[in-house]
Amino acid sequence: MSNLADKRERSPVKAPFVIPQFTAKDYSSFFLAGALCCTVTHGGMTPIDVVKTRIQVDPDMARMSLLSGGRRIVAQEGPAALLTGFGPTAVGYLVQGGAKFAGYEFWKKQFVQIAGDQESAVKYRTAIYLGASSVAEFFADILLTPLEATRIRLVSQRHYATGLMTGFARLAREEGVSGLYAGFLPILCKQIPYAIGQFTVNEFCHELAFRNMSEETKRSLSGTAKFSISLGSGIIAGFAAAILSQPADTLLSQINKGHGPEGSMAYRLVTLAKQAGFRGLFAGLGPRMVMTAGLVSGQFLLYGAIKDALGAPPGLEIHKETSAVA
Repeated sequence: MSNLADKRERSPVKAPFVIPQFTAKDYSSFFLAGALCCTVTHGGMTPIDVVKTRIQVDPDMARMSLLSGGRRIVAQEGPAALLTGFGPTAVGYLVQGGAKFAGYEFWKKQFVQIAGDQESAVKYRTAIYLGASSVAEFFADILLTPLEATRIRLVSQRHYATGLMTGFARLAREEGVSGLYAGFLPILCKQIPYAIGQFTVNEFCHELAFRNMSEETKRSLSGTAKFSISLGSGIIAGFAAAILSQPADTLLSQINKGHGPEGSMAYRLVTLAKQAGFRGLFAGLGPRMVMTAGLVSGQFLLYGAIKDALGAPPGLEIHKETSAVA
C-alpha cells in the first residue's frame, strides 16, 4: 500500500490546460485589428491586383509578367487605371478581414474546447487550424462577395462605373442579389483554401521556429528576432495561400466578367475549368504569389502590432513542444 502511495507522490502532475476566456472587448479588438490590417494591405496591393486580374481575364495579356502587364495598362489607360477598384477593395477587406481574424480566434477556441484536453488539442491541432480557418472564412465571405464582385467589374470592364458606390448600385440594380452573389461559390473555393494556407502554414512555421527554444529564450528574444520569425512565417504562408487558391481565383474573375455558359454555378465552374485547362487555371500565379506573400506577411505583422496597441491578449496557442513528443 505504501509503495502505491509513493508511486502516486512521485508521478508528475500535468498542469491544467488553460483556455483563455476572451471577452467581448477582446473579440472587438481582434475584429478591429483584423479589419485594419486587411484593408491597409489589400488597399496597398490594388495596383498589383489590377494587373493580376487583367492577366486572368484578358487573352492579350495572358502571357505577360507583372511588370510588362503594368506597363501596358499605364501606357494605354494612364497611371490612375492601376487604382481601379480601390474603393470596393478597401471596404470589402475591412469587413472581411475583421470577421476572418476575429472568427479564427473564436472558432479555434471552440474546437480546442471540443477536443477537451491539451494532449488531444495538440494531437488534432491540424484539424483545429483547418476547421477554424474554414468556418471563419465562410462567414467572412458573406460580407466580402458583393464588394468583390463590384471590384472585378470595375477592373475587368472599363467605364463600368466611376467607383464603389456607383458600381455597387449598378450591379444591384441590373442584376439584383443573384448578381451580387454570383461569385459566392467560387469565392468560397478561393478564400477557404487561401485562409487554410494563411493560418495553418503560419501556425506551423511559428511552431517550427519555437519548438527547440526554452521558455527563457522565447521571453528574451529581441524585437528583430520576433519580427524576422513573423515576416518569414507570413511570406511562406502567403506562398501556400496563393498556390492553393489560384485556380478558384482565376474562375472567380471569369465568372464576374460574365464568361462561361448558362446553368448552375457548379456547371459553369466545371466548364470554365475544362476550357482553361491546368495551365490556364494558374495563369498569373507568379504575380499573385508576390502579391499574396506581401499581403499575408504584412497582415500578420500589422495584426500583432495593432493588437498590442489595443491591449488585446495573445491568441490561443496549441503548438507541439519537443518535450511533448513521445
